[in-house]
Amino acid sequence: MKVAHATPRLIDRGDLLAALDRAAARKVTIISAPAGSGKTSLLRAWADRQGQRHRLAIVPVPRDQQDAQQFWLALLDAVRQAGAVTGRAGPSAATPDFNAPAMVDRVLAELADAPGDVMLVIDDLHELNSAAALAQLTRLLTNLPPQAHAMLTTRHDLPLRLHRLRLAGELAEIRAADLRFSERETRMLLGASDVALSEAGLARLHQRTEGWAAGLRLAAISLAGHPDPERYVAEFSGSERTVAEYLIAELLERQSADVQDLLLRTSLLDQVNGELADLLTGRPGSERILLELADANTFVVPLDAGRTWFRYHHLFGDLLRLELRRTLSAEVPALHRRAAGWFLRQGRVVDAIRHTQAAGDWPGSARLLADHAFSLTLDGQAQTVQALVRAFPPGADDPELALVRAGADLVQGRLDEAAAHLAVAETYAEAAPPDRQHRLQVGLASLQLSLARRRGQLARVIEQVRFLASPVTGQSDEDIALGSDLRAVALMNLGTVEAWSLGLPDAERHLREGATLAREIGRPYVEVGCLAQLGFASKIDPFSTTQRRCREAIALAEQYGWGTEPVIAPALVTMTGTMVWLGEFDEGERWLQRTVQAVATDTGPDISLLLHQTAGILHAARGRHRMAFEEFSAAEQLRSQLAGSHALASQVTGWMLATQARLGQPGEARTALAAVHDERAGSGEIRNADAVICLAEGDPAGALGALQPVLDSTAPVIGYVTLVESHLLAGLAHRDLGDQRAAEAAAERALALAESDRLVLPFAMTFSRELLEALPRHQSAHAALLTDILDVLHGSSPAAPDQPPLLDGEELSPGELKVLRYLSTNLSRPEIAGVLSVSVNTVSTHVRSIYAKLGVKDRSSAVQRARALRLLAGARAR
Repeated sequence: MKVAHATPRLIDRGDLLAALDRAAARKVTIISAPAGSGKTSLLRAWADRQGQRHRLAIVPVPRDQQDAQQFWLALLDAVRQAGAVTGRAGPSAATPDFNAPAMVDRVLAELADAPGDVMLVIDDLHELNSAAALAQLTRLLTNLPPQAHAMLTTRHDLPLRLHRLRLAGELAEIRAADLRFSERETRMLLGASDVALSEAGLARLHQRTEGWAAGLRLAAISLAGHPDPERYVAEFSGSERTVAEYLIAELLERQSADVQDLLLRTSLLDQVNGELADLLTGRPGSERILLELADANTFVVPLDAGRTWFRYHHLFGDLLRLELRRTLSAEVPALHRRAAGWFLRQGRVVDAIRHTQAAGDWPGSARLLADHAFSLTLDGQAQTVQALVRAFPPGADDPELALVRAGADLVQGRLDEAAAHLAVAETYAEAAPPDRQHRLQVGLASLQLSLARRRGQLARVIEQVRFLASPVTGQSDEDIALGSDLRAVALMNLGTVEAWSLGLPDAERHLREGATLAREIGRPYVEVGCLAQLGFASKIDPFSTTQRRCREAIALAEQYGWGTEPVIAPALVTMTGTMVWLGEFDEGERWLQRTVQAVATDTGPDISLLLHQTAGILHAARGRHRMAFEEFSAAEQLRSQLAGSHALASQVTGWMLATQARLGQPGEARTALAAVHDERAGSGEIRNADAVICLAEGDPAGALGALQPVLDSTAPVIGYVTLVESHLLAGLAHRDLGDQRAAEAAAERALALAESDRLVLPFAMTFSRELLEALPRHQSAHAALLTDILDVLHGSSPAAPDQPPLLDGEELSPGELKVLRYLSTNLSRPEIAGVLSVSVNTVSTHVRSIYAKLGVKDRSSAVQRARALRLLAGARAR
C-alpha cells in the first residue's frame, strides 16, 4: 500500500498577520469566512508569533456541538490551562442541572483575576448548535474585563448581539475577502511544494480558485510531481465546491486502492484510530497508513501526542463523505452499525447512539438511549441526551423515549410533564418483551423515585427504593454499574424525603450511606447532592453542626466548580437560614443571593419553597412585612403542590398567617386560619399564628389560650424554635394584660431556650424589643445573650461564632468567654460571679487571662478588642 506524499508548508502571510495583530487590540475579533479559507491556519500562525504577549486560551469547538455545558466547561478549562489563574480548583466536572449564567460569571471571574493579557480563541464557533450557549457567549464577550480579549472563527455569521462593541470601535471583523491569497502568496505556496508554473498558469490558477486557501493547497498537493502542470491547471473550473471535488478526486486517484478505501470507509467517523479503521475496512495495518497520511500532509490531523487518534480536515471529510455515499452507499448503514458496536464496547455510549441513528436503526437507538440516559445525565450530559432525542425523525414516538423525556423534565423541575411521560413508559413496560422488562422497570423506578422525592411522597419513595434494592440474578457488569448508580441516587432521594418528613435519624444515616457509596463508585455529583441534603437534614441539630455540614458540602461542590449549581442549593439555602436565625442578617442576604443564582435553572417546588420561606423570614426579621408576606404566600402555594405533609408545612402556613395579621389584616388572617383543617391545625406553629392574630385583634387572653397547648407540651412542634416564639408571644400577651412579672418570666424562658444556639430571629420576628428592654439586665440569667439580641434589634449584627486567632495564638476558654460577655455590661465582678454561680476569685482569674490573651490592660480596652475580634455583639457581620 502506497501513500502519495505532498508537503505544502504554511507560508508567511505577513500583511494578514499584521492586520490580525491590529484587530487583536480590540476587545473582540471575528474571523468569518467559508470552509477552507485558511481561518485555522491563520490562527495557528498568529498564535506561534505571540510569545509572551498574550496568554492564549484556545477552544476548538467539536463538530455539531449540541451541549452548551460541554462547550462552557472546555472554555473554562482552557482559560485555566492558559495560566490565567493559579491556585484554583482543577478541571470542572459536568452536572445534570447546568447553570449557564453562573458558568459565565465563573469564566469572567477567572479572566478578571488574570495577571496579564488573556486572549480567548474560539475556533469553529459555527459548530456550536446551542442558542442558549450563544446567548450566554454574547454576555461574556460584552463584559470582558480590561485585560481580556476574544478571537472567534466561524464559517458564517452567528446571532451574537455585538452591536454595542461595534459602535464603540471594539469589534474587528476579518472576512473571506481579507483571507484570499494574492498572486504573490499563491506563487510562494506553490514554490514551497516545488511546483513551477508559468506566469499565465499561475494567473489562471489564482483566477480559478479566487485565492481560496483550500483550493490552492489541494492544487499544490495535486500538482507536486504532475507530468503536465500547465494542462492540469487549464482543465478545472467552477465553484469552490466543484474545484474541491475535482482536486480531491485527483488526490484520491493518486492513492493506492487500499488507502482510498480506508479514507472513504472511515470518513463517517469524527475521529478514527487504527483499531476502528481495521474494523471498518476489514483489514489490518490501518494505523500505519493513518500515520503516513498525516506525515504526508494529506489533510489527516493527529489529535493526541501519541498519534493514535486522527481526524480529517473538515472540508476533506465532508467531500470524502460525499464520495462514500456516491460509491458505497449500500454499505453505509452496515459501517455505522459496526462503528456503533465498537464505541459501545469502549464505553463511548453517545458515539454508539449517534452511529446507530445514522444507520437508520431508530428502535435500536431508542433502546440504547433509554438504557443509558440515566448515567449520561449523572455525567452532566443532559443536553447531549436532548440533542440525541431531537435527532429522531418527526413522529418517531418510540415508547422507550418516554423514559428519556421524563428524565429531562425532572432535571428541569417540570414535574407534571415528567409524570405524564412516565405513565406512557409504564404502560409500555408492562407489555415489553421479557428481555427488556426488567431494564425498563429499573429505569422507571429510578425516575419515579426522583419524582416522588420532588413531590415529598415518602411512601412512594420507599416503594421504589425497595424495588431497586431487590437482588436480580444474571446481571451483567453494565447492570451492576447501573445498579450502584441507582442505589446511590436512591439513598439520596430516600434521605431527602425523610428529612422533609422529619424522620431525621434515618435521613442522616441514608444520606451518609449515599455519600459514601457515591464516593466509592466515582459519582461526585451524587456525593455532593447527599452532603447538601445532609446539611438540610441537620436543621434541628445545633446550628454550629448544621453550618459545619453545609460548609463541608459547599467546599466539595466548589472543588468541582459547582458552587452555584442547583445540586448544592439545599446547603446554600440552609446556610442562609442559619445566618438569619442567628441574627446575621447582612450575611444572610449574601447567602440568599448565592442561593437564588443556584436555583435559577431549577423550577421544582421543593427547593423553591425553601428559598421563598428563607427569604420570608429574612424580610420579616427586618420589618419588611409586605415583602415577607409575598414570600410566605409563594412558599404556601408551592407547599400545596407537594403531596402529603412535610417538615415545613405548618411553619410556612403559620408564618404566612402571622405576617398577614401584622400587616393589619387580622380578619383575613382569621378567615385563612379557619380554612386549615388538616393535621397542621393543632400544631404549635399554627397555634402561634393564632396567638399573633389574637394580639392583632386586641385579645391577649385569647392569645394565651391559643398558646397554652404549646406551652404545656401537648401540641406537636417541629423543634424548640417554635417554643421560643411561643414564650415570646405569651410574654407580649401578659404585658398587654398588665402582668409584667409574668411577661418577664416568659421572656426569660425564651432566652433560656435560645441560649444554646444563641438564637436571635424569634425575638426579631415577634417584635419583642420592648419586652426585652423591660427586663432588669443585671438580674437576667442570660444577660450576655440579652445584650447580643438587643444590639441586633437596635441595628447591629451579633458576634460571629468563629473567633479569629488571639494575640498569643490561644483561644479563650468557655469560662473566659462567659465572663468576657459580661464585661460589656455594667455588672461588677461580684455581680458577674453571682450570675455565673462561681466565686469572685474565679471571675478575677478569668479576667486576668482574658487581658493577657487579648493584649490589653483594662476592662474598657478588653471590650473594645473583643468587639474588633468579633467575640462580642456589636461586631459587623462577616
